[in-house]
Amino acid sequence: MKNLKVFKNSRVIVTGHTGFKGSWLTAWLKQLGANVMGISLDPHTYPSHFQVSKINKGIKDIRLDIRDRKKLEKKIVSFKPNFIFHLAAQALVGSSYKNPQLTWQTNVFGTLNVLESLRKLKNECNVVIITSDKCYFNKEVHYGYKETDVLGGKDPYSGSKASAELLIKSYVSSFFDSKSKIRIATARAGNVIGGGDWSENRIVPDCIRSWSKNKKAKLRNPNSTRPWQHVLEAVGGYLCLAINLKFNKNLHGESFNFGPNLSKEYSVLDLVKTMGNHWKNVSWKKVTKSKKKYFESGLLRLNCKKANTLIKWKTILKFDELMSMVADWYKYYYLNKKYGSETTSKQIKKYQNLAAKRGMSWAKI
Repeated sequence: MKNLKVFKNSRVIVTGHTGFKGSWLTAWLKQLGANVMGISLDPHTYPSHFQVSKINKGIKDIRLDIRDRKKLEKKIVSFKPNFIFHLAAQALVGSSYKNPQLTWQTNVFGTLNVLESLRKLKNECNVVIITSDKCYFNKEVHYGYKETDVLGGKDPYSGSKASAELLIKSYVSSFFDSKSKIRIATARAGNVIGGGDWSENRIVPDCIRSWSKNKKAKLRNPNSTRPWQHVLEAVGGYLCLAINLKFNKNLHGESFNFGPNLSKEYSVLDLVKTMGNHWKNVSWKKVTKSKKKYFESGLLRLNCKKANTLIKWKTILKFDELMSMVADWYKYYYLNKKYGSETTSKQIKKYQNLAAKRGMSWAKI
């Protein structure tokens, strides 16, 4: 049963389930019939994908700060999870400059608290800890970083994620050997876009906010290219990794990159124009002066051959399909006053069927 069927009736914890990626992952697990406990703070944006898609229905919705070790440990140990997906984090580079202490505490000590809680678990559990593509020491070169490349970070967010990776490795070596009932792997992904994201200073939410008010979107770097991927591609990678981790003990302690082929890069302008094929009144203007006063990496690519080879995962959406799904989600939200969770559910089902049809054995049911 090395496919999504493994999650049916399984006890699954998702930390950060109110966030963008966490809410999509939780929605998918619900559709698979998993018994889900979400552990998170309140959504950090309004509106949010968690709120408008009614992700709280049918799960154990726990509001808890992962920096509180005792409360976190109590919830994890008592639930006896078969799987844990740890996504709770301070996930924005800009915010990490405004509040570096919170960023480090959440991303490093929060992860430490998850690891300490795992030491108290008596049952078998497969754990996927999501860090970031920004955990690599970025040299700003045309190169796809491999899982064996040097970790590092010039900003508080990137530095905290690199440190979390080192922390996890040390715990695997020290407390969770090959005979342990706990298996852990880390996942690194970036440039994730999709419906329901309203975070600040992100290209798609910024455009959507402008277009929903019939204003021109402001593009700082229209010619910058990125390996964009839909949120379901990344989340599907996490599910695929968890499945393989359960059946292959050799993946314990390993890290995996999740992203598109390096040849599949498109500019910000390509993204906006392609979205315009599915959204009326799309317009934009280039902003010559940026108010941004902090360093942020410009060029960052991932080499995903390890995931392709060892767990048979790869992205499956064509660029127009990707942008169509993104635009359609927001279009239904802004045009349909009775919007509920239907679009999210339909897109998950559509993606899952398409992945199976295009040769992803993990997606077959």
